[in-house]
Amino acid sequence: MQTIEAKTAAKSIYWSVVRLLDNHFLIAATEDGLIYLQYQTGDAERGIVDAEAWSELTKWAKHRFPDYGWMENKAALEPYVQQLEEYLRGSRKTFTLPLDLRGTDFQQSVWRALKEIPHGETVSYSQMAQKLDKASAVRAVGTAIGANPVLIVVPCHRVVGKDGALTGYRGGLVNKEKLLVLEKVGL
Repeated sequence: MQTIEAKTAAKSIYWSVVRLLDNHFLIAATEDGLIYLQYQTGDAERGIVDAEAWSELTKWAKHRFPDYGWMENKAALEPYVQQLEEYLRGSRKTFTLPLDLRGTDFQQSVWRALKEIPHGETVSYSQMAQKLDKASAVRAVGTAIGANPVLIVVPCHRVVGKDGALTGYRGGLVNKEKLLVLEKVGL
């Protein structure tokens, strides 16, 4: 199992790798809410964290949570895991768990707009840009969507190409398609 050096800090990031149905996720939260959710590959059954996913998380967190220590703690993440499992089983359409999202004002506005896309529906990147009164900033909106640290909960998977094609998803296009199908079937 990969060992993570914990530093003494007043605040902690609780993290773990969890299995939900046929998927493994790298998940992290602070006392204030969920900060990170990413699909995980590798030998998650034995608790071995995918090196690329771990590197992405730690690099990202150093900029947003510089004074936080790290603590592997599945119990602290259980409320988040429960809601994610309910969603993946098709019995939950909205999340009520707290989020502790850190990003630029623009990113925050894009992430708020993502949360307004109804379950089972999709919008295009250009529609998202128009909704934000940034019609000429489709690429910037796409970049902010791609920077979403909390996949599924902030539903960036509901954004598709102008022609309806599946495009860009940090969790992989196969997983994006699975999520969209799950939401369509559940309606």
